[in-house]
Amino acid sequence: MNPLNLISFSSSPLGALGQLSLLGALAFSVAGLLLSVLGGLRGDARVTEAARRATWAVFALLTLATLILMTALLRDDFTVRFVAEHSMRASPTWVKVTALWGALEGSILLWAWLLGGFTFILSLTLRRDALRPWALGAMFVSLLFFVGVVATVASPFTPVATVPLDGRGPNPALQNHWMMAVHPVLLYLGFVGLSVPFAYAVAALVTGRLSDHWVVVTRRWTLIAWAFLTAAIVAGGWWSYETLGWGGYWAWDPVENASLIPWLLTTAFLHSIQIQERRGLMRSWNVWLIVLAYSSTVLGTFLNRSGIVQSVHAFAGGPVGPVFLGFLAFLLLAGTLLAAWRAPALRDDADPPAPLSREGAFLAGNWLFVVFSVMVLVGTLFPTFVEAVQGRRDSSVGPAFYNAFAIPLGLGLLALMGVGPLLPWRRADGQGLRRALTPLLLSGAVTAAVAFGLGVRHAGVLATLALSAYNVVGLTLLTARAARQAGSLGAALGTQPRRYGAYLAHVGLIVLALGLAFSGTYRRDAQVTLNLNAAPVQLLNERLQLTDLRTVRRSDGAADVATVQIDGRPFQARLNTYTQGGDTAFPSPAVRYGPLGDTYVVMTSVDPQGQWASVRLIESPLVSWIWWGTLIVCVGASFTLVSPRRAAVRAPSGLAPATD
Repeated sequence: MNPLNLISFSSSPLGALGQLSLLGALAFSVAGLLLSVLGGLRGDARVTEAARRATWAVFALLTLATLILMTALLRDDFTVRFVAEHSMRASPTWVKVTALWGALEGSILLWAWLLGGFTFILSLTLRRDALRPWALGAMFVSLLFFVGVVATVASPFTPVATVPLDGRGPNPALQNHWMMAVHPVLLYLGFVGLSVPFAYAVAALVTGRLSDHWVVVTRRWTLIAWAFLTAAIVAGGWWSYETLGWGGYWAWDPVENASLIPWLLTTAFLHSIQIQERRGLMRSWNVWLIVLAYSSTVLGTFLNRSGIVQSVHAFAGGPVGPVFLGFLAFLLLAGTLLAAWRAPALRDDADPPAPLSREGAFLAGNWLFVVFSVMVLVGTLFPTFVEAVQGRRDSSVGPAFYNAFAIPLGLGLLALMGVGPLLPWRRADGQGLRRALTPLLLSGAVTAAVAFGLGVRHAGVLATLALSAYNVVGLTLLTARAARQAGSLGAALGTQPRRYGAYLAHVGLIVLALGLAFSGTYRRDAQVTLNLNAAPVQLLNERLQLTDLRTVRRSDGAADVATVQIDGRPFQARLNTYTQGGDTAFPSPAVRYGPLGDTYVVMTSVDPQGQWASVRLIESPLVSWIWWGTLIVCVGASFTLVSPRRAAVRAPSGLAPATD
């Protein structure tokens, strides 16, 4: 497609200006890439400075294009095809705003704009070293791809031949809950954020500077991206919980899996770079981890936008699938060739880590993360392979397959999370290992015994409870040891925020794990038909009574609203229909949140005469611990970004200084 053919000032002035902005951003991306490579080859700081300033122009032009599309959406400018196909006059303002990323072209524009923003921020913080031009060049490669896609095959500014009076409207599933204003943006921030450590890895490979410098520089960037990914995944689970009416939050859906894979690989990378910083080990491993993590974000977008997998989250398709597949192949091929070229420089300085050491525990955890991600990828792509080979479209991989490996791997990670930081670097002797493990194992055994006495019989829940106590005791011992070495807990908090941020993030993961274990195991589900103003019905542990049933008309559709008394307290469950959604009803459940469990009521069908409604009651213990645990994780991650102040108290002689 010729991008100049997209410009039509007569039919779409806003669209023409937006398209010109994208073409300008594309031109500056090409120029920036060439200048970066030239500056790196010549070692010319002036050429590199010109490349750095090109990032400013790219970001400014992408910002202009994004503002133009947002303006067109808010003004109902149906001369722009994207607005005509994905918005309508009756949509609420917040829905018009979220329509920007609710369809293919707008979502890629958002990705390109965020990528331009990350590149702009990077240009302001880059150190003046040999990595500088090549890191910029790698960012420009990503920019060139995404800006090129959004300026050509997926332009949101294509004009329409005949301007409609109203638009088709957004996908109804995207306007049924406010979380769609948050989840996609968080996810893209996480995906795009991984481009920076990837760019530094490429720069380190090109220059041969493969010491710990590049991982130290990118640690904060990686943490920020990881925190956004964590928040995005759980926000998507909350959207599913609140919108789809099934009372769950994770179904091992292909698009859900596509966001989990980079999270697993990035988590492994965050742990293994500590070994490279401290011991000069795992250089090759870290390069591969970040290359695969960033490549997996492109894979996720390919799965979401290509239509090769079926998912409730794959809201938009288009012609970009082959393009993204090509870019994914390019990233993997380039990473492989660069790593092969620099293989001698990627050799570690020291011998492989001993199994009984902190490095050994981290390496074992990394293998579990990698195996986890590979198994998720296999399960996600297996139906596609079957269809390609046998032509069958009825194959699927259900939750049983994923749970068969996710539960033991998750428990294994919890076990390593508790003992790993207690082990010394290099090697632990048998006495040191017993000293580290004894209080952890004792606390886990006591907790499991108490839980068993209270009636818990499920092996997975007992193991999760035991390992949670095991981890809490381990974190307590680590905190006490660090406070003792620093002189006081306050001094330790001030001088070692990175350490305590990591501890807090681990506490959040423990809380989240307990929420997953209990809500997944002890969830109860029942269904009943309630007659209007009839006597209360006992269902599970609740007394339900239908006290009101009415239809509410809206400008963009209607909602059947059922008021259900749950033990005397009124809750409203809805079935929403939308003008552009036909007869499809989208549930909006009533949820009574509680610290020990949620009561979840969803209306499944309703009497057209307004005399009865069928409802589904779900009771899930500790679901809210998933949301609170994630918040604790993100707060802990933010603490690790705080710069420590100089220690006021020296460690007593004979004690090794505290390490992260």
